This record gives sequence, structure tokens and C-alpha cells, in this order.
Amino acid sequence: MMFSRLKIARNLLREDGVIFISIDDHEVANLQKLCAEVIGADSIIGTISNRRRQVADNRNLHRLSTDHEYILVCAKSEFRMTGTDKDLSKYSNPDKDPRGAWMSDNMTGLANKEARPNLHYDIVDPETEISYPPHQSRGWAYEKSRITKLIEETRILWPNKPDGRPRIKRFVQELKDTVTGFSTVQKLGYTTEGTREMIALMGQKVFDFPKPVSMLRSLCGQAIKRDEDDIILDFFSGSATTAHAVMKLNAEDGGNRRHIMVQLPEACDEKSAAFKAGYSTIAEIGKERIRRAGAKIRAELESQLEGELPKSDKHQEITAKLANLDTGFRVLKVDSSNMADVYYHPDQVSQDGLELQVENIKSDRSPEDLLFQVLLDWGVELSLGIKNVELEIKNSKGKPYTVFMVDDNALLACFDSGITEEVVQEMAKLQPLRAVFRDASFTNDATKINIEQIFKLISPHTELRTL
Repeated sequence: MMFSRLKIARNLLREDGVIFISIDDHEVANLQKLCAEVIGADSIIGTISNRRRQVADNRNLHRLSTDHEYILVCAKSEFRMTGTDKDLSKYSNPDKDPRGAWMSDNMTGLANKEARPNLHYDIVDPETEISYPPHQSRGWAYEKSRITKLIEETRILWPNKPDGRPRIKRFVQELKDTVTGFSTVQKLGYTTEGTREMIALMGQKVFDFPKPVSMLRSLCGQAIKRDEDDIILDFFSGSATTAHAVMKLNAEDGGNRRHIMVQLPEACDEKSAAFKAGYSTIAEIGKERIRRAGAKIRAELESQLEGELPKSDKHQEITAKLANLDTGFRVLKVDSSNMADVYYHPDQVSQDGLELQVENIKSDRSPEDLLFQVLLDWGVELSLGIKNVELEIKNSKGKPYTVFMVDDNALLACFDSGITEEVVQEMAKLQPLRAVFRDASFTNDATKINIEQIFKLISPHTELRTL
């Protein structure tokens, strides 16, 4: 089960991408071997130990409470954790040093005189000629030649009292990085927090042991940057905590991250609270959670505007986040082809049976089904905006023709019956990059033949396709 999914994950992963896999201690060893085989031994960059239980459990026979779980981190060569911003509040520039902000730091070492005699010597202030001896058990952190250079560079902070100790100026510009690493020992959120969040959002306990939002929010925050349109894919979305975390992260920093949740329509037990609440499958629980979480996050941002002055920076910041926040989503289901099954070779079809071969689309498929097949075939993003536009032209039943507009003019599609040359001309006038029709939709053969010429005259750059 994991092998096939890991192979897909490896193929989907970008060069700067990462996979987080939550696992308990029963299977972590097997998972490490599997990842090494499928993704590569060098791809396993670490294992995070996360405390998931708040109170020790004494129900175990051996009274050994398993309070943690593991998160295996696999990545390609270009991935780096975003880390945590270092606290730079200690840095300032009271003396207006041209080298910028600095902080006062200790210069004592860690070795005694027997271990490092070269670090035990007196430091002399060249202006006052006061001599400062080393700490007896620690000495200095630098050799004498290094201290001499620091004095010349005015990097030494001399004490006000003779019994004090010199300190060193450390500048912000000398820091190799302004962030710290992400520790492999973490407390990313307890399981009980995830349960409480679900009850507060859904009104009752409809899912067992959901991950806490804080855990997924931290992992997503470590993996993706704010200013990139990254995609987070969850193979086992369950209650869709990952989607909740991504939307929350976007609301916090105005990011544009997107999510894809994958969940089998696993049936809920008929005796469960979820089933009694109207959720027939786990996937239904996840979809409803995304709806409610999105509404809650938007409401929280709107409430932050109250009390803020309309022209203040904070008001403008929150307004921009609201305008950028996208909590919508589409639900797609894996299914068979939209095209009708063909059971006979051409030479086996009789004259009487030709009428059965005219319609090549399965009878239970909707225009939306056909549209998304086209988007997949053409490699068009499934998250793009789609509008239904009714043309002023009416069909034989007096109803307007309906045209799907994907991302304005990225793709136009009309799957209505009885399409005339007039309909084709109206669509061509919109100058789409792509246009698609159903093969059996045209009112006559002449229209089907002339469609290519109509587009060549009005919109020659349009790529045409028929189903």
C-alpha cells in the first residue's frame, strides 16, 4: 500500500520538495527501509520525534507510555527547512558604529590552564593600561594574537570596573544566517488538541484521532515559502486537517499556497456519530470541514478589522489578506472514461446498428465531466476559474447555448446539442486559446466541416478539439 504511493510521490516531488510521513514506532523502521529503496537512502534527511500525548498513559501492561510519534522527512537535494527566525532584539547600535547593529557577548572560553595554556593570559586596555586576568578555570575564547586584532578593530568592550571582564562586539552582519535550524525533537500539538478542534468546528466528535492543526501548520510552514504558489498534497487526508492548516497559514501571512486532498470514500460505521450526523463517508467529513474551516478563518480575519482605523497599516494589511484569501475548493472523483465503450469492430457493425454508434459519450456523463476530461487531456490546471456564460443565441427549444469559460479565454467549451455556425462564430470572437466541442453536437455536417475555417478567419491562433 505504501510502496505504490511513495513511487508516485517521488515522481511528483519537485527538486526543492519534501515529504513528511507521520508514523508510530511499530512501523518506523520498515518505513525508513522502504523510503530508502523507493526514493533513495540520501533522500532521508531526518526523523522528527513529536510529543503527541500530554499525560502519560498507565494502561499499558508494562506501564511504558508511548507519548511520541515519528515524522520521517524525505527530500531532494535542493530542499531546506525554513527554520525559525533568530531573536535579533538584543542587537542595537547605541554608539552609531558604522558596522551596524551589535550585541555584547562573553569572551571567556571553556578550557583550564592545563588543557589550553595559550588561552590563559592578561588582556590590557591600551588606553587605561588596566590588566584583566583570565578566568582561572575557563581562560579566554581566543588566542592572544586574535585579541590583539580585535583591540585594533575596536571590537572589545572594556568594563567600567577593574574587576570586570572585557566583552566582544558581535555584529548582525557577521551572522551566517538569521534563522535557526528546525529541531528533530518537537511538541507540534497533542492529539487531544486535534479532537477538540474538530468538535468545536463540526459540533460533535465525527472523526477519531485527527491531527492537530498546529502540527500540520508547522510542517507546512517549514516546507514552503510565503511568496510561492506551492502545492501541498496529502495522500491520506482523513478529516482534511492539512487543508485547514494551509488555509490558516495563508491567512496569517497572505500566502498563495494550494492544497490537494486525497481520500478514499471509506464508509462511516452506521453506528458512529459521523453517520448519524449525515456523513456517509470519511471524504464527506473532510469536505464539510474545509467548508467550515474556510468560513471560520475568513470570519476571524474580518473580526480583526473591527477597531482598526480604515487608513492604518494594520487595516490595509488585513484587507489585503482577505482579498487574497482563497478558501474555495473543487471535488473531483476518479472514474472511468467519459467515452462510450466500443464492443464491435467496424466490420461487425450492421447498417441497422449504425445509429447506436453516433453518440460516443456515455449517457450518464454531464457537461462538467467532459470539461474536466478536456482540462486533463490538455494539461490545463484544474484550479483555474470557470464561468458558465449563456450566449444570446437560442437553440431550437428557445434556450440559450451555454459556454464554459476557463480562466477567461484560456479555454472555451460548448457541449450543447444543435450547435450552429452562428454559435461557432460567437465563440471565435472571444479569441480563446483553446476551444472544444462534442463530436455529435453540431446541427449538421456542414457546420462540423466549416468550424476550422471559421476559427482560421476570426481567431487563427485557437487550438481546436472535438470529443
